[in-house]
Amino acid sequence: MYKNCCNQVLPAIVHPTKCCVKHTCQNYIIPEIHPSHTTTVNHENFVHEHYFPHTESVVNEVTNQQVMMPGPGPMPGPGYGPRPGFGPRPPFPC
Repeated sequence: MYKNCCNQVLPAIVHPTKCCVKHTCQNYIIPEIHPSHTTTVNHENFVHEHYFPHTESVVNEVTNQQVMMPGPGPMPGPGYGPRPGFGPRPPFPC
């Protein structure tokens, strides 16, 4: 179907660098003593849950060729020709 088809390598596409930041945490315990004093520290922690859904697609490509062949065409086989109830065939349009 494809004649004289050759591959051509194009220049590479370099995308921007994906930068990731990694955080670490070190807890330091510092005892602080206050006579008759209590400090309550309430911590709020936000948990970010990241999801990465992935979808897929399928594409089906279909081709069709109509080829006009020179000459009279293939030879008729059995069952070809006039049948009861059918008239002559009109000529094939060009």
